[in-house]
Amino acid sequence: MELTIEEATPEALAPFGQVIGRVGGVEPVSVDFYKGAVKMSYPARFSCDHPVEITVAHMDRRPGEVRYMERHFQHTQAFLPLAGKPFIAVMAPPCDNALPDLSQVRAFRFDGSAGFVMHLGTWHEFPFAIEDGTDLVVLLSSQTGYDLKAKDALTEEAHGPDLDKKDIVARTGHVFRFHLPEQCDA
Repeated sequence: MELTIEEATPEALAPFGQVIGRVGGVEPVSVDFYKGAVKMSYPARFSCDHPVEITVAHMDRRPGEVRYMERHFQHTQAFLPLAGKPFIAVMAPPCDNALPDLSQVRAFRFDGSAGFVMHLGTWHEFPFAIEDGTDLVVLLSSQTGYDLKAKDALTEEAHGPDLDKKDIVARTGHVFRFHLPEQCDA
């Protein structure tokens, strides 16, 4: 199934989560101690039932192909780019079904100036780098690591209190593909 890459705007991302960055509609508020030189905005909420891990994912380009999709039941995972490098995120809205609604899977291009936090239960694949050497800060539950380590040796799927990771190809016969933009030369 071929996916068209869409720009990640707050409106387009609304069924999946929220953009974290300088986004329209979120007015910064001055911090009293710094005479207006520091302003804070609150574009999204993050929640987690376990200790939060702050990790950095170091990514190189990989084929624009989605075999696995996962969702989280106990936290609202967030991805934040470093160094302004763009990336692609593939998501499907949360649902009560055992698999994502394949007709709702979408691919979003983030330009590197903003990241995102997903709603609880949003189906997703780990983001795809457009440029080699792309780094993303990932905020996630400590439980996720335990759930991933418990993957089934035969199916390579993983399940646990926080994580539900499914092999979409094995279960549906469908693979999602998209064309990565050409890598930028630095």
